[in-house]
Amino acid sequence: MKNCEYLCTRNQKNMPSTTDDIIRIDVGAVIRERLPRHYRYIPRWLIGLLERMICQDKLNEMLEVNHGLKDADFCRGVLDHLEVTYEVTGAGNLPADGRAIFVCNHPLGGLDGMMLIDMLTRRYGEGVKFLVNDLLMAIEPLKGVFVPVNKHGRQSREAKNAIDEALAGDAPVIIFPAGLCSRKGKKGIVTDLKWHKMFVNKAISSRRDVIPLHFSGHNSKFFYNFANLRTLLHIPINLEMLRLPAEVFRSRGRRFTIEAGRPIAWQSLRGGADAERQALDIRRIAYGLPAGASRRILTN
Repeated sequence: MKNCEYLCTRNQKNMPSTTDDIIRIDVGAVIRERLPRHYRYIPRWLIGLLERMICQDKLNEMLEVNHGLKDADFCRGVLDHLEVTYEVTGAGNLPADGRAIFVCNHPLGGLDGMMLIDMLTRRYGEGVKFLVNDLLMAIEPLKGVFVPVNKHGRQSREAKNAIDEALAGDAPVIIFPAGLCSRKGKKGIVTDLKWHKMFVNKAISSRRDVIPLHFSGHNSKFFYNFANLRTLLHIPINLEMLRLPAEVFRSRGRRFTIEAGRPIAWQSLRGGADAERQALDIRRIAYGLPAGASRRILTN
């Protein structure tokens, strides 16, 4: 298959001329705002620990460097800042018309999504939409790409309308069907959790073909062990998310592979009672692609 390497460079024409409204992360200020009555009792060392854990200084540097960039331009700026590159294999399987649902495994928890946005924007132009956890709407530079999905309750009418509007359009729609990023299984293999069936029913209702993708890569051994320990202790809060910024910076200078599979016609999907099984079948197809078939046991 033909390989297409994408070197990510910042779009200079969209660089800002002022720094008055640079977005900054301030853990202490957030805690003070959310817990005003308890803030004075929280030890400063604990706040400092949280700041280091989420790489606050590095995140603020990255936000400052990419100040003023939005959507795909912001993604390219971040990838350029981190010197991250990727290649696309199986590019001949990508349809000429981007009106499809692109489903992919979710190994990294951040950079993988940015690379998908960059890849599809380069191929199909502006307007790519990404269905994401509604908590991610707090990432201001990506609000134009993200379409919120409520993972912890019922969808609001506004959210449903936004999803329907995105699917009714002509731009590509990206979905991570697992929702959460990949975890390490009992045999040490890093793989997605269960793929939710929503994308199958949405493909049918919007008459969009499904394009299975597989993204290479993994987070650190520490991340997966911490996630498994949290699960073992029955802690309901997804604490390992605090580690994801460190995982982003750990990927500096790395090169990844995105493998594209053949389109799955929406007419071949039945949905309804069969949707869950079909989601599992498409998950197997994604992991059966050359990049996914070489899944390895995590050793570092």
